[in-house]
Amino acid sequence: MQIRWMQLFLDTPRADAATSWAYWAEVTGSTLSPVRGEHGQFATLLPAHGDAWLKVQAVAEGPGGVHLDIDIDTDDRAGLVAMALELGATVQATYHDAVVLRSPAGIVFCATVGDGGTVDRHVDALADQACLDIPPAAFAAEVAFWRDLTGWAGSEISDDDEFVSLRRPTDMPVRILLQRRDDETPASAHVDFATRHRDAETERHVRAGAEVVKAFRQWTVMRDPAGRIYCLTDRDPATGTPY
Repeated sequence: MQIRWMQLFLDTPRADAATSWAYWAEVTGSTLSPVRGEHGQFATLLPAHGDAWLKVQAVAEGPGGVHLDIDIDTDDRAGLVAMALELGATVQATYHDAVVLRSPAGIVFCATVGDGGTVDRHVDALADQACLDIPPAAFAAEVAFWRDLTGWAGSEISDDDEFVSLRRPTDMPVRILLQRRDDETPASAHVDFATRHRDAETERHVRAGAEVVKAFRQWTVMRDPAGRIYCLTDRDPATGTPY
Protein backbone atom coordinates (compact mmCIF):
# COMPACT_ATOMS: atom_id res chain seq x y z
CA MET A 1 0.00 0.00 0.00
CA GLN A 2 1.40 3.37 -1.02
CA ILE A 3 0.15 6.79 0.00
CA ARG A 4 -0.27 8.71 -3.25
CA TRP A 5 -1.05 12.18 -1.87
CA MET A 6 -2.12 13.80 1.37
CA GLN A 7 -4.49 16.74 1.72
CA LEU A 8 -5.12 19.20 4.54
CA PHE A 9 -8.77 20.10 5.15
CA LEU A 10 -9.73 23.25 7.05
CA ASP A 11 -13.09 22.57 8.70
CA THR A 12 -14.99 25.73 9.59
CA PRO A 13 -18.46 26.37 11.07
CA ARG A 14 -20.76 27.37 8.23
CA ALA A 15 -21.41 30.83 9.66
CA ASP A 16 -17.68 31.64 9.41
CA ALA A 17 -16.91 29.74 6.21
CA ALA A 18 -17.00 32.62 3.71
CA THR A 19 -14.70 34.77 5.86
CA SER A 20 -12.31 31.91 6.55
CA TRP A 21 -12.16 30.69 2.95
CA ALA A 22 -11.44 34.16 1.56
CA TYR A 23 -8.71 34.71 4.14
CA TRP A 24 -6.97 31.42 3.48
CA ALA A 25 -7.12 31.92 -0.27
CA GLU A 26 -5.37 35.27 0.20
CA VAL A 27 -2.61 34.16 2.57
CA THR A 28 -1.82 31.01 0.61
CA GLY A 29 -1.78 32.82 -2.73
CA SER A 30 -4.52 30.51 -3.96
CA THR A 31 -7.74 30.80 -5.95
CA LEU A 32 -10.88 29.40 -4.39
CA SER A 33 -12.45 26.78 -6.63
CA PRO A 34 -16.20 26.61 -7.30
CA VAL A 35 -17.99 25.10 -4.34
CA ARG A 36 -19.23 21.52 -4.52
CA GLY A 37 -21.15 19.03 -2.40
CA GLU A 38 -24.84 18.64 -1.65
CA HIS A 39 -24.86 21.82 0.42
CA GLY A 40 -21.98 23.69 -1.20
CA GLN A 41 -19.82 22.65 1.74
CA PHE A 42 -16.55 21.92 -0.06
CA ALA A 43 -14.02 23.91 -2.06
CA THR A 44 -10.34 23.67 -2.98
CA LEU A 45 -7.58 26.24 -2.63
CA LEU A 46 -5.97 26.13 -6.07
CA PRO A 47 -2.29 27.16 -6.10
CA ALA A 48 -0.88 29.30 -8.88
CA HIS A 49 1.39 26.43 -9.88
CA GLY A 50 1.35 22.71 -9.16
CA ASP A 51 -1.40 20.58 -7.67
CA ALA A 52 -3.74 21.37 -4.78
CA TRP A 53 -3.46 19.88 -1.31
CA LEU A 54 -5.42 22.45 0.74
CA LYS A 55 -9.19 22.11 0.87
CA VAL A 56 -11.93 23.77 2.90
CA GLN A 57 -15.15 22.44 4.35
CA ALA A 58 -18.11 24.14 6.01
CA VAL A 59 -19.40 22.06 8.92
CA ALA A 60 -22.86 22.29 10.43
CA GLU A 61 -21.87 21.25 13.94
CA GLY A 62 -18.90 21.67 16.22
CA PRO A 63 -16.07 24.21 16.32
CA GLY A 64 -14.35 23.01 13.16
CA GLY A 65 -10.65 22.20 13.03
CA VAL A 66 -8.26 20.40 10.71
CA HIS A 67 -8.32 16.91 9.26
CA LEU A 68 -6.21 14.91 6.84
CA ASP A 69 -7.28 13.07 3.71
CA ILE A 70 -4.96 10.18 2.86
CA ASP A 71 -5.17 9.41 -0.88
CA ILE A 72 -4.30 5.91 -2.05
CA ASP A 73 -5.12 3.67 -5.00
CA THR A 74 -8.69 2.39 -5.18
CA ASP A 75 -7.62 -1.19 -4.55
CA ASP A 76 -5.69 -0.20 -1.42
CA ARG A 77 -8.37 1.77 0.43
CA ALA A 78 -9.83 -1.24 2.23
CA GLY A 79 -6.31 -2.19 3.26
CA LEU A 80 -5.64 1.28 4.67
CA VAL A 81 -8.85 1.18 6.69
CA ALA A 82 -8.08 -2.31 7.95
CA MET A 83 -4.55 -1.27 8.97
CA ALA A 84 -5.86 1.84 10.73
CA LEU A 85 -8.37 -0.24 12.71
CA GLU A 86 -5.70 -2.78 13.64
CA LEU A 87 -3.50 0.06 14.90
CA GLY A 88 -6.29 1.40 17.11
CA ALA A 89 -8.35 3.79 14.97
CA THR A 90 -12.15 3.76 14.89
CA VAL A 91 -14.58 4.43 12.05
CA GLN A 92 -16.59 7.59 12.64
CA ALA A 93 -18.66 7.72 9.44
CA THR A 94 -18.67 7.22 5.69
CA TYR A 95 -19.30 9.87 3.07
CA HIS A 96 -19.94 8.45 -0.38
CA ASP A 97 -16.76 6.42 -0.96
CA ALA A 98 -14.65 8.07 1.74
CA VAL A 99 -14.20 6.46 5.15
CA VAL A 100 -13.93 8.90 8.06
CA LEU A 101 -11.81 7.61 10.95
CA ARG A 102 -10.38 8.77 14.25
CA SER A 103 -6.89 7.98 15.46
CA PRO A 104 -6.45 6.50 18.96
CA ALA A 105 -6.10 10.03 20.39
CA GLY A 106 -9.10 11.32 18.42
CA ILE A 107 -7.56 13.01 15.35
CA VAL A 108 -9.95 12.83 12.38
CA PHE A 109 -8.68 11.62 9.00
CA CYS A 110 -10.23 10.16 5.86
CA ALA A 111 -9.26 7.23 3.66
CA THR A 112 -9.73 8.55 0.14
CA VAL A 113 -8.68 7.71 -3.41
CA GLY A 114 -6.38 9.91 -5.47
CA ASP A 115 -3.25 10.30 -7.53
CA GLY A 116 0.06 11.96 -6.78
CA GLY A 117 0.99 15.46 -7.85
CA THR A 118 3.58 18.20 -7.70
CA VAL A 119 4.10 21.11 -5.31
CA ASP A 120 5.63 24.49 -6.17
CA ARG A 121 8.00 25.07 -3.27
CA HIS A 122 9.71 28.14 -4.76
CA VAL A 123 7.73 30.46 -2.50
CA ASP A 124 8.39 32.49 0.64
CA ALA A 125 5.75 30.65 2.68
CA LEU A 126 3.91 27.35 2.34
CA ALA A 127 1.06 25.87 4.41
CA ASP A 128 2.62 22.44 4.45
CA GLN A 129 2.30 20.91 7.91
CA ALA A 130 -0.40 19.38 10.07
CA CYS A 131 0.60 19.74 13.70
CA LEU A 132 -1.23 17.19 15.85
CA ASP A 133 -1.54 18.46 19.43
CA ILE A 134 -1.69 15.40 21.66
CA PRO A 135 -2.15 15.08 25.45
CA PRO A 136 0.81 13.53 27.31
CA ALA A 137 -0.91 10.26 28.23
CA ALA A 138 -1.66 9.51 24.57
CA PHE A 139 1.47 10.95 22.96
CA ALA A 140 3.71 7.88 22.59
CA ALA A 141 0.88 5.73 21.25
CA GLU A 142 -0.20 8.44 18.81
CA VAL A 143 3.33 8.83 17.46
CA ALA A 144 3.48 5.07 16.91
CA PHE A 145 0.07 5.08 15.22
CA TRP A 146 0.94 7.71 12.60
CA ARG A 147 4.43 6.29 12.05
CA ASP A 148 3.05 2.81 11.42
CA LEU A 149 0.06 3.96 9.36
CA THR A 150 2.09 6.12 6.99
CA GLY A 151 5.30 4.13 7.03
CA TRP A 152 7.17 7.40 7.62
CA ALA A 153 9.99 7.27 10.14
CA GLY A 154 9.79 9.62 13.10
CA SER A 155 12.52 11.93 14.34
CA GLU A 156 12.60 13.91 17.55
CA ILE A 157 13.32 17.59 16.88
CA SER A 158 13.42 18.94 20.42
CA ASP A 159 15.65 18.12 23.39
CA ASP A 160 12.72 17.35 25.67
CA ASP A 161 10.90 15.16 23.10
CA GLU A 162 8.02 17.66 22.92
CA PHE A 163 7.95 17.39 19.12
CA VAL A 164 8.23 14.41 16.79
CA SER A 165 8.31 14.99 13.04
CA LEU A 166 7.53 12.23 10.55
CA ARG A 167 9.84 12.11 7.53
CA ARG A 168 7.53 12.42 4.54
CA PRO A 169 8.58 11.38 1.03
CA THR A 170 10.01 14.31 -0.94
CA ASP A 171 7.03 14.40 -3.33
CA MET A 172 4.41 14.55 -0.55
CA PRO A 173 2.82 17.98 0.06
CA VAL A 174 1.96 17.57 3.74
CA ARG A 175 4.24 16.97 6.72
CA ILE A 176 2.98 15.55 10.01
CA LEU A 177 4.34 16.96 13.27
CA LEU A 178 3.19 15.66 16.64
CA GLN A 179 3.38 17.98 19.63
CA ARG A 180 2.97 16.83 23.21
CA ARG A 181 0.63 19.14 25.11
CA ASP A 182 1.37 20.30 28.64
CA ASP A 183 -1.97 18.98 29.92
CA GLU A 184 -4.65 16.43 29.10
CA THR A 185 -6.69 18.75 26.87
CA PRO A 186 -8.30 16.62 24.13
CA ALA A 187 -6.30 16.09 20.95
CA SER A 188 -6.68 18.60 18.12
CA ALA A 189 -4.75 19.76 15.05
CA HIS A 190 -3.64 23.00 13.44
CA VAL A 191 -1.83 24.15 10.30
CA ASP A 192 1.78 25.32 10.22
CA PHE A 193 3.31 27.49 7.50
CA ALA A 194 6.96 27.09 6.57
CA THR A 195 8.33 30.63 6.15
CA ARG A 196 11.60 32.02 4.82
CA HIS A 197 11.09 35.39 6.54
CA ARG A 198 8.75 34.97 9.51
CA ASP A 199 8.59 38.65 10.50
CA ALA A 200 7.60 39.75 7.01
CA GLU A 201 5.12 36.91 6.72
CA THR A 202 3.59 37.85 10.08
CA GLU A 203 3.04 41.41 8.85
CA ARG A 204 1.43 40.11 5.67
CA HIS A 205 -1.00 37.92 7.58
CA VAL A 206 -1.90 40.75 9.94
CA ARG A 207 -2.66 43.01 6.98
CA ALA A 208 -4.96 40.28 5.66
CA GLY A 209 -6.92 40.28 8.92
CA ALA A 210 -5.15 37.91 11.32
CA GLU A 211 -3.82 38.73 14.76
CA VAL A 212 -0.69 37.65 16.59
CA VAL A 213 -1.40 35.48 19.63
CA LYS A 214 2.18 34.93 20.80
CA ALA A 215 5.67 34.86 19.28
CA PHE A 216 8.20 32.22 20.28
CA ARG A 217 11.83 31.69 19.30
CA GLN A 218 11.07 29.56 16.22
CA TRP A 219 7.38 30.14 15.54
CA THR A 220 4.55 32.65 15.91
CA VAL A 221 1.02 31.63 16.89
CA MET A 222 -1.64 33.40 14.82
CA ARG A 223 -5.45 33.66 14.85
CA ASP A 224 -7.31 34.11 11.57
CA PRO A 225 -10.41 36.36 11.22
CA ALA A 226 -12.71 33.40 11.96
CA GLY A 227 -10.79 32.45 15.13
CA ARG A 228 -8.68 29.57 13.76
CA ILE A 229 -5.30 29.12 15.43
CA TYR A 230 -2.30 28.34 13.22
CA CYS A 231 1.46 28.94 13.26
CA LEU A 232 4.13 30.61 11.15
CA THR A 233 7.35 28.64 11.62
CA ASP A 234 11.03 29.07 10.76
CA ARG A 235 11.25 26.26 8.21
CA ASP A 236 12.46 26.00 4.64
CA PRO A 237 9.42 25.84 2.30
CA ALA A 238 11.49 23.80 -0.16
CA THR A 239 12.26 20.99 2.31
CA GLY A 240 10.00 21.65 5.28
CA THR A 241 12.90 21.33 7.68
CA PRO A 242 13.67 23.89 10.44
CA TYR A 243 16.27 26.57 9.85
